[in-house]
Amino acid sequence: MKDNLFSIIVFFGISLFFFACSEKKMSTFEKSTFVKGTDTLFYRILYPPDFNPAEKYPLILFLHGAGERGNDNESQLAYVGEFFKEHVNKNNFHSIVVAPQCPKDGYWAAVDFLFDDEGKRSLSFSKDNEPTASLAMVMAMMEDFMAKSWIDQERLYVGGLSMGGMGTFELLARKPDWFAAAFPICGGGDTLSVSDYAGKTALWIFHGREDDVVPVEHSVSMANAFREAGGNVKLTIYPNVGHASWIPAFAEPELMEWILSNRK
Repeated sequence: MKDNLFSIIVFFGISLFFFACSEKKMSTFEKSTFVKGTDTLFYRILYPPDFNPAEKYPLILFLHGAGERGNDNESQLAYVGEFFKEHVNKNNFHSIVVAPQCPKDGYWAAVDFLFDDEGKRSLSFSKDNEPTASLAMVMAMMEDFMAKSWIDQERLYVGGLSMGGMGTFELLARKPDWFAAAFPICGGGDTLSVSDYAGKTALWIFHGREDDVVPVEHSVSMANAFREAGGNVKLTIYPNVGHASWIPAFAEPELMEWILSNRK
């Protein structure tokens, strides 16, 4: 009886040891900042397990929505942190994920919000607008990352939800040669700028049909313009889903594989 009890204790002790070791190898989002002049951009970064700076890795840039703005350097991961950690750590999609945080009074996209007589909101985008201060900092941060030897220049990706979806479309327009693929969720953009990056960037657009915050027509218009310009686009519209279309989007089993399958 004592021998059996001793064996059980040893077994569980060894199991806990290997579990602890495996947990140590799990990558987590590290807090960091990017500074340019007097401006600071908070961001979180996820490295793949066993990161080796002598190798090259794809980089995924994620832009959060308006509700996650601030300076806690945490809120931007509210809807995506577990998705990326799960895939990078457990599913061997070894990549680097960067998630900046927009300040409370900032915005990723240069967009005008218009209201009709009944108070219904619509969005207006223009390729002639200057980038917002927040997006300008993201572009500067990306240039800094792209200069690093361990970033694969042919495998840069960008995606985001709501405000971040708008920022994704605008970033594609401003830097049409950067990204191999993009995944804007419940966003919108300037259809006239699509020709600048169609044919260069693969696109998978997501939206909820019942979205009353950012109308689904914005994603439909961008997909149609992209297709007409000869681009490779997938459009997924979820029936009976409102603004939170990022929930089914991040449940798409092929999303991460699709992102990383594209290259310049």
